[in-house]
Formats: sequence, C-alpha cells, structure tokens
Amino acid sequence: MLKVLNLKEFSPSVDIAIANVEIAIENAEREGVSAIKVLHGYGSHGRGGAILLELRKILRQYKKQGKIYDFFGGESWDIFNKKTLYLLNRDKTIFDEDLNKSNPGITIIIIK
Repeated sequence: MLKVLNLKEFSPSVDIAIANVEIAIENAEREGVSAIKVLHGYGSHGRGGAILLELRKILRQYKKQGKIYDFFGGESWDIFNKKTLYLLNRDKTIFDEDLNKSNPGITIIIIK
C-alpha cells in the first residue's frame, strides 16, 4: 500500500513537516504501508524548497540508520528507475497518478 502525506495542504513549517513525516514512517510498518509519497512542493524559487531539502537530508540519515529501506525524488518516480521497479514488484497493489510524471515536488519513501 502507498500512503500519501500531503504537506502542501496545510503549509507547515519545516519542523512541523519533518515531524509529520517521522510519525508517518513510525506508523507505516504497523499499518502495512510499503511506501509513503510525501507531497511537499518544489519551492517558489525553482531550486527546491526548505521542506524538500531538509526532508531529503533527514531521509539520508534514516536510510543509514536502517529506519527506512530507501527514498527517492518524484523526478525518478518512473518505471525505468530501479528503485521504482523494486517497489512496484514488491507491492503489486501500488498505483499512483504521479508515476511517470517527473514531479520534483514529491518524495517517495520505501519502508523497510
């Protein structure tokens, strides 16, 4: 199952956004979630927003610590990406409207 966490919906601060992602990751295994799609936007200056940058920094740490299996940006959420193929083969129920749309305003987190 793919869980969607829409951070754009309520425009949180970076700290609140990261706290919401941490809670979603903690609950994911118990809920049977294979992956979390975080909708964070790309920022108004076209370089990546503060949430995107902090989120990916934290996720690199989580991957090293074994808290998550992996993560990648929405720009790689397509059927030609190895991580996407891994996830889609692991959970055949996943269907997502953003697949193959190269959207840098999302991040996919693969749960352990």
